[in-house]
Amino acid sequence: MRKQVYSLLVDNTPGVLSRIAGLFSRRGFSIDSITAGVTADSRFTRITVVASGDERILSQIEKQVRKLEDVLEIKLLNDEEAVYRELILIKIRADAALRPGIIAIADVFRAKIIDVEKESLIVELTGAQSKLEAFLNLLDGYEILELARTGITGLSRGSQDIADAEEILRKRAEQDGF
Repeated sequence: MRKQVYSLLVDNTPGVLSRIAGLFSRRGFSIDSITAGVTADSRFTRITVVASGDERILSQIEKQVRKLEDVLEIKLLNDEEAVYRELILIKIRADAALRPGIIAIADVFRAKIIDVEKESLIVELTGAQSKLEAFLNLLDGYEILELARTGITGLSRGSQDIADAEEILRKRAEQDGF
């Protein structure tokens, strides 16, 4: 089993995320994480999907997603040619005696303390999954009250950007006879 990150450039239309998630559901493919957001050009949404499987399943996912009408472009992201990040928010039980230890761990990871209450604090950390997992491992002795993760989002390195979508749209219009 291998993990693959897919970066999809899609039309920013109602229901597009649902249609993509539905494709995975119908085909019995598992989604490890999925994130979506409008790009610099509001006509497009960038969706990052992380899926696991053998080579046959991952290839099938790419082929099926590529067939969807809303999908303009699909990039397979890898560690050498892309940057990935994930955000985690962690609420930790922390009275005055425990707070300095948690803050020291947060400082090592360049995490931010974003909320402090009498009996708890909330930490925000952004980074690669391995960094987040290492941080959570160091918090093992503390009581985590709540935890929220965004899932991976990523972009390919280099200068290729959304402007390439104009070319994709032009080709689509030519194929459709417009």
